[in-house]
Amino acid sequence: MDDKAAPRITIPARKGKAVRLGKGQHIKVINPTGQQVVDTWAFNANNLSEFQSNEHTRAFMLKMIPQPGDVLFTNQRRPILTMVEDTSPGIHDMLIAACDPSRYELLGVSEYHDNCQDNLHAALWELGLTAPETPSPLNLFMNIPWNGNALSFEESPTRPGDYVVFRAEMTCVVAFSACPQDIVKINGLGRKPTHAEFAVF
Repeated sequence: MDDKAAPRITIPARKGKAVRLGKGQHIKVINPTGQQVVDTWAFNANNLSEFQSNEHTRAFMLKMIPQPGDVLFTNQRRPILTMVEDTSPGIHDMLIAACDPSRYELLGVSEYHDNCQDNLHAALWELGLTAPETPSPLNLFMNIPWNGNALSFEESPTRPGDYVVFRAEMTCVVAFSACPQDIVKINGLGRKPTHAEFAVF
């Protein structure tokens, strides 16, 4: 794989971006500053009601966190992406739903707050697409440790420049949100969301 000539596309801090991938293409998701969570979705480009599903993927790989070589499956139990490389500490989340306006209301925010649900739909809208729902995302670089039956939101151990690479197993649309969460510490102790980047090759 050689992504050196591929342009890097910025996912602005607190916002979303989406891109179409052909089968066999790769996408590299980069964390330039470290600790920034990147909510990630993948949809069948020909049928947006088929999408990468965390619950179906966990049933196949029998893991809580994907690793290089693991295949991500759709809600129709078909491969859509394969993780082929991960230079980060390998901490990602497949449990937590995308943040949305109601999430911030529950956290005590009274005014509108940027959120991953709206970022997803805005990013798809830029491509002329409308998703019928907001699937649960693969939260790249997000640290949600579990101890028995307890979960917690912790800062990411990801380092500046760490990245993950996926290979498309079908023609798909991949969407990202540089998570705008600044109430809990998932985006670092400073709680200041930053940008992320991706490259297609």
